[in-house]
Amino acid sequence: MNLLKISWSNLKDKPLTSFLSILLMALGIAIISLLLLAGKQLEEKFTRNVAGIDMVVGAKGSPLQLILASIYQIDAPTGNISLDEANRLTRNPLVKSVIPLSMGDSYQGYRIVGTNEKYLQHFEAEYEAGKVFSGAMEMVVGSKVAKNLELKVGDTFASQHGYDQEGDVHEEKKFKVVGILKNTNSVLDQLMVTPLESVWAVHDSHHEEEVGKGANALKLLEEETSMDEEHHHDEEAKEITSMLIKFRNPAMGMMMARSINQNTTMQTASPAIEINRLFALMGFGIDTLKIIALVIIIVSGLSVFVSLYNSLKERKYEMALMLSMGASRTKLFFLLLLEGLIISTIGFVFGVALSRLGLWLMSKNVEQNFHYDFNVLSLLTEEFWLFLGALFIGLLAAAIPSLGIYKIDISRTLADE
Repeated sequence: MNLLKISWSNLKDKPLTSFLSILLMALGIAIISLLLLAGKQLEEKFTRNVAGIDMVVGAKGSPLQLILASIYQIDAPTGNISLDEANRLTRNPLVKSVIPLSMGDSYQGYRIVGTNEKYLQHFEAEYEAGKVFSGAMEMVVGSKVAKNLELKVGDTFASQHGYDQEGDVHEEKKFKVVGILKNTNSVLDQLMVTPLESVWAVHDSHHEEEVGKGANALKLLEEETSMDEEHHHDEEAKEITSMLIKFRNPAMGMMMARSINQNTTMQTASPAIEINRLFALMGFGIDTLKIIALVIIIVSGLSVFVSLYNSLKERKYEMALMLSMGASRTKLFFLLLLEGLIISTIGFVFGVALSRLGLWLMSKNVEQNFHYDFNVLSLLTEEFWLFLGALFIGLLAAAIPSLGIYKIDISRTLADE
């Protein structure tokens, strides 16, 4: 007697009931699996990009916004800070390294970041083609940007003000692509990196052009040109958006952070603190979804229980007949257990497939809005335990009604029919 074949036939005899049980199981598995996958992806992205950064210094405002804008490039900056004031921090003996950032422009939706070569070294960037920038208006392009915009070494383009592709185009100054980066699996893949001098040059030129549009354009332009010549090398006239700082001693660095917040026009933000705060805010919603998914899985187990309980009552004569023909009660018990296992296994497979589909759709949305991408991962270790949990619920739901086989009175059942 092929128990697996008989169990499958029994499930096919009740297609609607079996489908409902499988669907409920699949939905519960899909929600939990999707949350696990998304959490894994977010953890990898956040950890990869924040590694080696102890503190971010920028304009006063929201510390979380400063972190999201400066490290993850998914929010608007809080403002600009004086380069002169920022440079004073670099001379502090507690500071091991500083990476300046200047942001505000983009090209076809991808952000342009003014910085220095340390930013590329921080992400251990390697070159697919070309080389690192050596002067103003030279550009190194991340792998995703180069692929999506079909850029190559030697291409030139004008940047746009802002991030929404609707800002003013800086036609007076054009960038030249000198390097294409290999994939780093970091925020660098979606950025266009140029020296700080490029950002200053573009905005100084753009400002001069705007001034020239007034009624007294010529006079104002002459005055501003004179001022530019006077303050060309004056750092007080220059600004940056933020700085990424690594301390020699992180504990002592926190004391320095308090001094910056209290005694300067700048603010500090700790990536570890702000990201933990962000995950804490997200955690409540994620935990709620996990509880909902668990309830759905339990309801699926109840559905299997009711289905098999009714099935046993309907097939009591059939079971008695099989017992009279030599089948053992233990075999029939396992026959019904197999039905629960089949429902759980099919539900798990469909649930995992749905979670990957959900992650793919989520990835498309995130990539469109933030240029981040999520990889469809292979099975996680947590999903293996999820599979065992689904099997346990299926077995438990099937075992309780299956115990009724041991109570069947063969002669009375056959006589009643």
